[in-house]
Amino acid sequence: MALTESNMMQLGTRVPAFILPDVVSGNAFDSEKLQGGKGFVVMFLCVHCPYVIHVNSELVNIANEYLEKGISFVAISSNDVENYPDDAPDYMRIAAKVLKYPFPYLYDETQEVARAYDAACTPDIYLFDQDANLYYRGRIDGSRPNNDVPLTGEDLRNAIDDLLAGNHPPEKQYPGAGCNIKWKK
Repeated sequence: MALTESNMMQLGTRVPAFILPDVVSGNAFDSEKLQGGKGFVVMFLCVHCPYVIHVNSELVNIANEYLEKGISFVAISSNDVENYPDDAPDYMRIAAKVLKYPFPYLYDETQEVARAYDAACTPDIYLFDQDANLYYRGRIDGSRPNNDVPLTGEDLRNAIDDLLAGNHPPEKQYPGAGCNIKWKK
C-alpha cells in the first residue's frame, strides 16, 4: 500500500458539478442536491483501500453527527474496476450497506469527476461552504493504519465546526493520504 497525498485544490474553488449513479439506490445523483444547506462534504473513497477501511467507521460517525446540523455528504469511487474489481459497483453497494453509509455512494466510471477535483488518493476529502466554494480539503485526522494515532476525525470535525460557526477556513490544512486513485491506462 503506497502512500499518496492529496493535491490540495485551492481554497475558494467553486464545486465541480457532476451527475453520477448512486450504487445503492440506482438513481442518478446531481451535485446540485448537495447545495442549499450549511455546507457539504465530497469524499473520494473505494472499497479495497486499507486507509479507507481504517477511517470508514469515523466517516459514518461524522456524517451521522453533522447531517443533523445541515451538512450534506456524498462519497465517490473513481477507481479503475477492470484492474481493481474489488472496487466495482456491486462491491461498493455491499460495502455501503454493511457500513451503513448515511450518504450516497457514487460511481465515477469515466474518472472525469476525480480529475475535475484533482483527487489523488482515497480517502480524499473536500468541504464546501453554503455557497459551494471550497472551505477545507485534506485529511480526516492524523490516524493511519498501524501508526497508533487514535482515529478521532479531529481535523475534519474542526473544519466543519469552524464553517458552521462562520469562521474563516482553518489556516493549517494537512493533505489527506491513502492509496492512489487507480487510473485507467
